[in-house]
Amino acid sequence: MEQIQEDKGKVWFGRGMRDGIPIGMGYFAVSFTLGIAAKKAGFSALQASVMSATMLASAGQFAAIQLITSGAGFVEMVMTQIVVNLRYLLMSSALSQKVRRDKPFFHRFLMAYGVTDEVFGISAAAPGRLHPAYMYGAVTMAAPGWVLGTLCGAVVGMILPARVMSALNVALYGMFMAVVIPPSRKSRIIAGVVVVSMAASAAFSLIPGLRQVPSGFQMMILTVLVAGAAAALFPVKAEEA
Repeated sequence: MEQIQEDKGKVWFGRGMRDGIPIGMGYFAVSFTLGIAAKKAGFSALQASVMSATMLASAGQFAAIQLITSGAGFVEMVMTQIVVNLRYLLMSSALSQKVRRDKPFFHRFLMAYGVTDEVFGISAAAPGRLHPAYMYGAVTMAAPGWVLGTLCGAVVGMILPARVMSALNVALYGMFMAVVIPPSRKSRIIAGVVVVSMAASAAFSLIPGLRQVPSGFQMMILTVLVAGAAAALFPVKAEEA
């Protein structure tokens, strides 16, 4: 029985690595910009790389760089990071409910390190209960791409043409589309939720008053409202879950 479980873990790890390869490639491209921003702020290549290795949060890292550049205090930095990264609280809570019940609790702590938007997307879309090895495999491919991209951006990014940098920034949005489109094509409900989410997000960006809500709180509010409404209107039957 233990050998069977081990083999299943290897299979899940391999699947995670396979799905994490395009994420790692996209992270490498996108984190170039982060490395350049860190270099301009006075970070060394080593400092920028360590920040990426320990944080794995693009918006949070950009916010941290801006705060450090402006000379903000520690309290302001901590509060800003909490607000900017609030969405990971929801993502982690959702994944913790998806993890197989026969796995020890400590796996949830280890998995929390790799909860990013893209890794969450593929993990949430994985069929059935989530084996922790799947996330470990995905993070094994994704995290090095983020760190290496930051390092290269800090070292040689300043010499790249502006058009190349603009092209690299588009890669992240392409990954989001790759995560969202396949399940949307299979389910009209999911497609409708995606459209409503986009419309609601646009409203927060355009309507006066809502525009002043911090991005972290925007993500929390939209996720709870849209996902809650979808769950109430289109509940998933127990046998389907």
